Amino acid sequence: MQRIRLRYTKRGRLRFTSHRDFQRAFERALRRAEVPMAYSAGFTPHPKVSYANAAPTGTGSEAEYLEIALTQARDPEKLRVLLDESMPTGLDIIDAVEARTSGLADRLTASVWELRLDGVDPADAERAVASFTAAESVEVQRKTKNGIRTFDARSAVVQLETHGPQADRPTDQPCAILRLVVRHVTPAVRPDDVLSGLRAVADLAPPVPAAVTRLAQGLFDEETGTVTDPLAPDREAAEAPTTAAAAAKAPA
Repeated sequence: MQRIRLRYTKRGRLRFTSHRDFQRAFERALRRAEVPMAYSAGFTPHPKVSYANAAPTGTGSEAEYLEIALTQARDPEKLRVLLDESMPTGLDIIDAVEARTSGLADRLTASVWELRLDGVDPADAERAVASFTAAESVEVQRKTKNGIRTFDARSAVVQLETHGPQADRPTDQPCAILRLVVRHVTPAVRPDDVLSGLRAVADLAPPVPAAVTRLAQGLFDEETGTVTDPLAPDREAAEAPTTAAAAAKAPA
């Protein structure tokens, strides 16, 4: 059995698709592309697809991950192209590697988010960010199926910075861009929780909903302060046999 790990996106209007919507679209793509899927046992067999830490409905993402199990070996890149052609535009399959290591989900320990705050002056956003990062804790509330839950939104935040509006998005209205790095903890701290925290500590309330996009997710590197590519260990493992074979053929 071969396992393939895929990276996919949620772009444009398709950021509003739910995780279940994506599952249905992806399973249709598997059938269209005639992927030799492995199936679970039991009375209702289903394709062996493992999803990892899906982004909330309404947020865009450049870094969603899943793993599929195949009964026949396939070239990861050729499989990626076939699946991407079978998916709606906006739900794009952008990377594929053969799984040669264990624990993909264990390598998704942090995310990088971009929060676009239209109608917010960058100076006001910078002051709010300074107040948030200076606080030891910032309690926020979230409605859950079990009622209102209160938790600290500050402790999971590794970095929170302001950026000016992007050059490719000209606007005559004020706009602040926040770059957020947050650890994956329990309970999960989401971008909207951080926005609630900014409202609590500095009364920062964007006049329109924030446009939120996940830029990356993976292991957080404490030394560099970056979030690393979770598929890199699989690529390195795939290259290792080739490197070893080349070394063996080299003249002594």
